[in-house]
Amino acid sequence: MRLLVKFLRVPQSGSELVKFITALGRDPCQSARIATENVTNIGLSPGLTPKTVVTEFLLQAFGNLHSLSVLIFIVFLVIFGLTITGNLLIIVLVTTCRVLHSPMYYFLCHLSVGDILLSVNIVPNILCASLMGGAKISYPGCIIQYYIYSGTTITECFLLSVMSYDRYVAICFPLHYTSIMDFNTRVHLMAWPWILGFTVNFIAIELITNFNFCNDHIIDHFYCDATPLQKISCSDTSLIELITLVFSTPIFIVPCCLIVISYVSIFLTILRIPSTAGKQKAFSTCSSHLIVVGMFYGTLSQSTDTIQGHSLLVNKIISLVHTVFTPMVNPLIYSFRNQDIRRLIKKYKG
Repeated sequence: MRLLVKFLRVPQSGSELVKFITALGRDPCQSARIATENVTNIGLSPGLTPKTVVTEFLLQAFGNLHSLSVLIFIVFLVIFGLTITGNLLIIVLVTTCRVLHSPMYYFLCHLSVGDILLSVNIVPNILCASLMGGAKISYPGCIIQYYIYSGTTITECFLLSVMSYDRYVAICFPLHYTSIMDFNTRVHLMAWPWILGFTVNFIAIELITNFNFCNDHIIDHFYCDATPLQKISCSDTSLIELITLVFSTPIFIVPCCLIVISYVSIFLTILRIPSTAGKQKAFSTCSSHLIVVGMFYGTLSQSTDTIQGHSLLVNKIISLVHTVFTPMVNPLIYSFRNQDIRRLIKKYKG
């Protein structure tokens, strides 16, 4: 009887409570039937572990690397500082220097905002986990972290495609660049990536909030993501896997295809430029963006690849590169490879 009571749902109404007590004192079979109904009512099949109300999760992050905790903390603290400083520097330069008041740098400024948001959303948990052997995060905090991570990632996908379109217009139609990339066009191209990024993932958020978590609340990852949450859930996750597959195709593949088409046209145009100096100048304006695109999609495709049999360790390392190292490297790439930004940095140093 104690085991039976353990699995019973607490009666929610007075009539249900009377029925429950009467059955317990009168008929054990009736009690078992009510217990089965109560288990079924909470969304689980009879015989399975009932739903446990999860109030927080534990992000394991680095697992058992306790001996390296201080070193890991220092490394990621330095990375976090460089990420925030580098991206803030780009934002300040673009907003204050007239030389950088062009569409390309406005888009770069928004990319830096996305990198800061991604880093602030994830790295503090990593710093806490490196010192404490794990980071506790509340259930609402976990959902919000996943929402910000997925929204920022989707936004940057669209931003990178917008930046490639900007380079396509600048190189292939230089005489019409100003008229094509006018103020209204720039506003729309900057606003829509953010709007789409933080709206299309609402369906996945709704499904994740309906997950049942039986007993396991330990997430063997650096942050809350859909795949680790699916692994510890005792619900049927086939629907969210199907929806993720359906939505990931237009969200990630379409921008990637637009980027490829833009750069094929750019390279064909560059090859038709007669002078070597002209070719080098044209290529230098898009080389930084091409490197960032390669890093972003290279790490993103591997970190979301859960079907190809990657080990959990490999998946965690690639996810770490995508969410922590890439936001740090992006401003460095644009700073060292862009003459306008280098010139301004030297000017402020002098």
